[in-house]
Amino acid sequence: MSDTANRAVGRRTFVLGSAAAAGTAALAGPLAAPASAATFGWSDDGSNYVVDTGASLVFKVSKTNGDLTSLVYKGTEYQGYGGKNSHIESGLGTSTVSLKQSGSTILISVAHGTLRHYYAARSGENNVYLWTNKADTSVSATRYIVRVQAGKFLNDEPDSYTYAPTTIEASDVFEKSDGQTRSKHYSKVRVIDYDYTGWTTGSVGLYVVRSNHEKASGGPFYRSLLRHQSADGGGLYEILYYGENQTESQRFGLQGPYVIAFTDGGAPSSALYHGNLTTSWADSLGMSGYVAASGRGKVAGVGITGRNTAFPYTVGLANSAAQYWGSARSSDGYFSVEGILPGTYTLTVFKGELAVHTTSVTVTAGGTTTLNTLAIPSSNDPGNASAIWRIGDWNGSPSGFKNADLMTYAHPSDSRAASWTGNVVIGSGSETSAFPCYLWKDVNSGIIVYFKLTAAQAAAAHTLRIGVTTAYANGRPQVVVNDTWTSAVPSPPSQPSTRSLTVGSYRGNNYTFTYSVPASAWLTDTGAYNTLKIYVASGSGTTSFLSAGTSIDAIDLLP
Repeated sequence: MSDTANRAVGRRTFVLGSAAAAGTAALAGPLAAPASAATFGWSDDGSNYVVDTGASLVFKVSKTNGDLTSLVYKGTEYQGYGGKNSHIESGLGTSTVSLKQSGSTILISVAHGTLRHYYAARSGENNVYLWTNKADTSVSATRYIVRVQAGKFLNDEPDSYTYAPTTIEASDVFEKSDGQTRSKHYSKVRVIDYDYTGWTTGSVGLYVVRSNHEKASGGPFYRSLLRHQSADGGGLYEILYYGENQTESQRFGLQGPYVIAFTDGGAPSSALYHGNLTTSWADSLGMSGYVAASGRGKVAGVGITGRNTAFPYTVGLANSAAQYWGSARSSDGYFSVEGILPGTYTLTVFKGELAVHTTSVTVTAGGTTTLNTLAIPSSNDPGNASAIWRIGDWNGSPSGFKNADLMTYAHPSDSRAASWTGNVVIGSGSETSAFPCYLWKDVNSGIIVYFKLTAAQAAAAHTLRIGVTTAYANGRPQVVVNDTWTSAVPSPPSQPSTRSLTVGSYRGNNYTFTYSVPASAWLTDTGAYNTLKIYVASGSGTTSFLSAGTSIDAIDLLP
């Protein structure tokens, strides 16, 4: 079984509250004498640095390439499957690896070209702390993967393919005999929604607690790999940068700490979560790119007006160097985001996942930037517009549409999915739940919406709006009204170029298509249903669920 929990707020903090206090002695060099067995300390077995945390965990790091070669918890080895170690990407290759100890902290440093990677242990803790500094694109380092031996944890979660022997897309989406689909892509949760990922037997838990992702990309609502389990073992990920359905350029610099945490079966301590850590013991370790709490700032907002209180609001900060976010208080919109690197950021207010306000904010080291009440202009929220009819909510996601929840952890062909076809009648009470969350050129293009207009409405021109959250292969909607009026094919907006709809992600760039429908297009018989046919236009894509497609946010007809 899997565990994910607790909403993240994107704060950058580092040190564990339950750890033993850090020693004050200067860091010892790599040749310092190792501690004796069964106590906190380290030894050298010729090929690896061996670290005993003084609790129940002993781990080894290769002196040749910086791989994590062993994870022994309470006498049981957990590391390794398929003959592979745990490591950055698929392994760095020959690297310079060194070790230093200072009191109750041991730091192992790995240098490979411009990349720096670090492992740290604290006396009395069953944790391995990791940091990775990717300085540029010269080294392919986009993830750390903890490889876990087969059979240690049972699993048949959405991102597992242990019991799914049939490959149905690329080499990473699988189908079970009952038609359910599995893939390592199907993490289900957004970055803002989880603090850790992993498995438990009930008596042993193994988790990766994520960092605050300040140097990752994609923002608070991004989805990427978390874990997978296959016949030969399992993998737990910390994603440093992931290009699938990515909306932002890669950021560079130090990411961490992220933590490999063993427990007695329960969730990892909340003291480990990125939002709860402080920095004191890591400040003196000398890691490349490390910035202590004293070199960071804070942004606090008095409140946000113009909100629709039926929706959660999130405040994000982003520039080319870093990203952060925090939740706005439901009562008044107050927000606070801490641990921010100095610089000027674009501050974005999100209604659900829809950006409804932006401004600029400057953060200084050791300071708090206090913002007066932010006012969201009414026109910035498309949901404020009066509509003749509306399908879905303008919230930046396809939530509420048919199959929307399932698509975050399953392939569109999954046996649990409702039919992707079927038309929609305005006034039926099921407009949103009957409308498919995704449209594809080769699957359900030409969905029909039936609706009636009053005589006054039929005598006027109207604006039709279709909001989308991402697109695959430049898929975009073209509409036909009553088989007599056809819109032009709109230009495709900027969207990610990779797979999206089939790998559990609808999070691209929100965009609203508008169509000016003339009065001559409407039926004058007020008892008759007008028809709106929505097609997917694009010359790209292939077939079926990999044909050109798009994800729907909302559809409405304005007076």
